[in-house]
Amino acid sequence: MKKKIAVFTTGWCAEILSQFITGMAGHLNDGNTDIFLFLCYPIYIDTDAFKKGDMNIFNLPDLHDFDGAVIFASGLDFKDRIENIIARCKEAGIPVIMQGAKRDDACFVGSDNYQAARDLCEHMIKEHGVKRLTFFAGTKESYDSELRLKAIKDYLADNGHEEYLKEVFYTNWENAAVTKKISAICEAEELLPDAFICANDGLAMETCITLGRYGYDVPGDVLVTGFDFLEDSKIFDPSIASVDQCFNEMGAAAVSLLRDVTGGNEQRKEKIIPCKFVPGESCGCYEFRNSDKLRRRMGRDKYYKRALTTYFNRKLDIIDSTVLACKTYEEFKKNLHDLLVKNHDYEGDSFHILLEPNFGLSIYDPDIKLNTEGYSRNMEVIYSTEDGRSYEEPTFNPKDLVPGYDSEGDSHLYLFLPLHEEELAYGYIIFRDCPEKLEDRFLHSYQKRMSLVFDKFRHALTLDLINKRLLDLMRKDPLTGVNNRIAYDDKEKHLQAQINTEPDLRFAIAMFDVNSLKLINDSLGHEAGDEYLIRSCHLICSVFKHSPIYRMGGDEFVAVLSGEDYENRESLMNKINELMSPYSDALPLPPDYVSIACGISSYDINTDKSVADVSKRADEQMYKDKAAKKKA
Repeated sequence: MKKKIAVFTTGWCAEILSQFITGMAGHLNDGNTDIFLFLCYPIYIDTDAFKKGDMNIFNLPDLHDFDGAVIFASGLDFKDRIENIIARCKEAGIPVIMQGAKRDDACFVGSDNYQAARDLCEHMIKEHGVKRLTFFAGTKESYDSELRLKAIKDYLADNGHEEYLKEVFYTNWENAAVTKKISAICEAEELLPDAFICANDGLAMETCITLGRYGYDVPGDVLVTGFDFLEDSKIFDPSIASVDQCFNEMGAAAVSLLRDVTGGNEQRKEKIIPCKFVPGESCGCYEFRNSDKLRRRMGRDKYYKRALTTYFNRKLDIIDSTVLACKTYEEFKKNLHDLLVKNHDYEGDSFHILLEPNFGLSIYDPDIKLNTEGYSRNMEVIYSTEDGRSYEEPTFNPKDLVPGYDSEGDSHLYLFLPLHEEELAYGYIIFRDCPEKLEDRFLHSYQKRMSLVFDKFRHALTLDLINKRLLDLMRKDPLTGVNNRIAYDDKEKHLQAQINTEPDLRFAIAMFDVNSLKLINDSLGHEAGDEYLIRSCHLICSVFKHSPIYRMGGDEFVAVLSGEDYENRESLMNKINELMSPYSDALPLPPDYVSIACGISSYDINTDKSVADVSKRADEQMYKDKAAKKKA
């Protein structure tokens, strides 16, 4: 049986995460271990409800079924979630490795950020004469960011230059915070520092972009450095002076450390990977790398990526239109499944969509609640293939994580992404063996669009059902339960449309007026009158079984006859007259007394131009019948 390693993080640092996972997979070359990556994309400015729903994917695995866990803290900087994962690992009795952050209750793997940051600071001061520094930090809780800041402070203190660090600004890893800060400096015409030292490359590139908008040149007017040595930063103009943390080697080191700990080497609690500062154009150094060659290579790759992106976006559009066109939950399940059976080139032969069993039920009943913590025992299988083999069962226990999972087969990387609206869990999706999709952010786009379209479908169908229920209430007579005047007006419009377009249309209108209602109301009270109306309505409905009946108000009813009732209209009129009581205006009336005046008229294509023409004749016939019954 294969071993299992769980990895927890967010996907925002996709490139270094991809390198780290690739390093892990490469070091797990025994073909006997699977990596399960639980991935989401929360940011600090998201609502608490959204963050809870997104990071609910971390609650999916039962860690008793795993041999070890890794927290990639370069991407996961939410303290409460980290503590929860570590506590669950301890309870399950498995080792946990922290990358990018040290804790007493976990093993640690990381790069030598401290020395690399000192080397960076030394380069800026000795090679470029920098004397005014601003440090753009991540968060105060980030181990990596705070360690880099400490290294800079220590280097300056060791060399008697503490006053060189003019400001430390915490961005919470948000590029927008950088834009806002630099904009404020430039608009206030404050003196710029000699250099902005940024806690990662993303912040560094945003710094260059914002400075450029205000007419400042990097490195001509101010120097900028980053951290992580990302591909984008290498081809950026200017290429970012950065620190290569060697994440591929770090991933391999994480596996090595896990093996040591599980093998009984309790003394080995951490492993540090050397990393190096790489000068670049953003600090005024041009001789350390060939950035132009990298840019030309990127230009060559751009056509392929553009074509891939076009196809990918088209696929998402097709999913959107397929889902949003569905009128029922059953249609939604069938159509989405059929679409993926027909076309799963992007998703691959191992791909799964599992939904909460209450997702569909909550559409029809808003009182049915969805999970906000963890996932239900029996998930609905919307689509599931593993190595091209379909999973045929309608439900699946998420404790087993992957439908059709082979515990004895080749080693694989499984990526789990949540589907949710705010804190409400909709389900999760699974990709396999696709680190390239992680790196190019396609996974994030796929998860985001899937969650959004499922959310739109759920709310649209719920609103549609509510509207239909409201319309039903609006169209029903509360006393008798038959259709009311509003419903008849809609029916009249429909009939008129048929008169306008259908040469072979056949229908009849029967009008009814309940006799003696005023007498009963005045003598016995309105409750007795209501009972009499219900009894009269029941008689009409029992005779005209195949026709819609409408209460027009007070004592008037209408039936619209078509089909079988239309063909038998004369016999039905005879039947209702036979079943009712003789007209009487003398008290007391019999307990089962029912007397109704009736009139009927059939549509005549040669003379009738409107429904009103037909109903007018029926109304005239009804009043003739009322007079005849009173006279008799």
